Amino acid sequence: MTTQAGTKELSGRDQLLQQAAARARDYVRGIADRRVAPTEATLANLAIFREPFPAVSTDAGSVLQMLDEFGSPATVASTGGRYFGFVQGGTLPASLAANWLAAAWDQNAALRVMSPVAAELEDVVLRWVCDALDLPRECEGGLVTCATTANFTALVAARQAILAREGWNVADDGMFGAPPIDIVVGDEVHASILKALSLAGFGRKRVKRVEVDAQGRMNAAKLPPLNEKTIVCIQAGNVNSGAFDPAAEICGRAHEQGAWVHVDGAFGLWTRVSPEFAPLTAGLEHADSWATDAHKWPNASYDCGIVLVKDGMALKSAMTMTAAYLEGGARREPMYHTPEASRRARGVEFWAALKSLGRAGLRSLIERTCAHAQRFADHFRQAGFEVLNDVVINQLLVSFGESAVTQKIIRAIQEDGTCWCGGTVWQRKSAMRVSVSSWATTEADIDASAEAILRIARSFV
Repeated sequence: MTTQAGTKELSGRDQLLQQAAARARDYVRGIADRRVAPTEATLANLAIFREPFPAVSTDAGSVLQMLDEFGSPATVASTGGRYFGFVQGGTLPASLAANWLAAAWDQNAALRVMSPVAAELEDVVLRWVCDALDLPRECEGGLVTCATTANFTALVAARQAILAREGWNVADDGMFGAPPIDIVVGDEVHASILKALSLAGFGRKRVKRVEVDAQGRMNAAKLPPLNEKTIVCIQAGNVNSGAFDPAAEICGRAHEQGAWVHVDGAFGLWTRVSPEFAPLTAGLEHADSWATDAHKWPNASYDCGIVLVKDGMALKSAMTMTAAYLEGGARREPMYHTPEASRRARGVEFWAALKSLGRAGLRSLIERTCAHAQRFADHFRQAGFEVLNDVVINQLLVSFGESAVTQKIIRAIQEDGTCWCGGTVWQRKSAMRVSVSSWATTEADIDASAEAILRIARSFV
């Protein structure tokens, strides 16, 4: 029986949710017309949050108002069409709406009994990913926070499988005194792989690097001797150039010697859905494990990384935790496939993203953003500036001359607010890095952004 006080509280909650929805709608509606980067004044206003821990309660409506009035202006408009900094997709409408509903559900996706719907949707999207990317259907996997965690999870599974073959139980005996495992990476290895290797106990000094070509692709002819105690990490989409390691050749050589091949495909792996770009990824299906992100090209909400492992028993052996009150059922249990136990039901909005896109929509998103990157590159070349890489997918690198000048131009572009691009160093040369990953980006966004960038660049050179 609901009391009068309870009825009043429920009414207040409904009003609060309506206010939150209205504020969120206003933010989404205005995203295309606002600066991409916040102003210095809005950043300075964030100081209002730096208060002592409140001694008394605060009305929930006032809390929401404070967040919106001071927090919203200090966000980066990465969900709009003119954010080209890090490889970040803008949240698809279906994913955003599902995210709101999932937040209301507030499900713990650790065990099926905790949330049948979270477990079911996670099962579905993992199968859909294998289907869309034409990866082995027998893969086991999980949804994690990001590609770094996905890389870590896959590498721990590889460690588990390799040491088990050597008669070593890493779960019981740890890594002290374990048979050594060789790690092979390309010279353009992403920092997330190095972090994952460090977390997995391999150590950065023991990593063997293989030379790469001018686009960052691993030279398969330069691979060191491999054996059944080797993990080879290859890239599907270099974070700067977008280039792909020669997977077919590397997987063939590695598997001849019994080595494990792991693919860091944070965004590039998704090109397999497109017949136009799939040839770049030839052979990746022969690897043993894969890491990618849903919050990059598929444009699901943050955060959602994906790990897939062909040897499902190795993954489960590495990730399972046991306790009397945590015993699962006969079906797949999410927490037995990831480092986390309690976690949010990120599969809900990922399912919504893939369901809304379908294969045709996902392919269109990939091909459209790659075409936008080519359009960007054409603007820079026609203006006489150097594009440093072969623009094979959605990444391009631009030099405006001397490194110091390039860095000044990048800072000025970020301060201008029309768009946002980041800086990097490529082949020992400073460059502006452009990543086109959002469903919301249009040709008009590309042209307006290029116009602003070139206006700023010409004022320095």
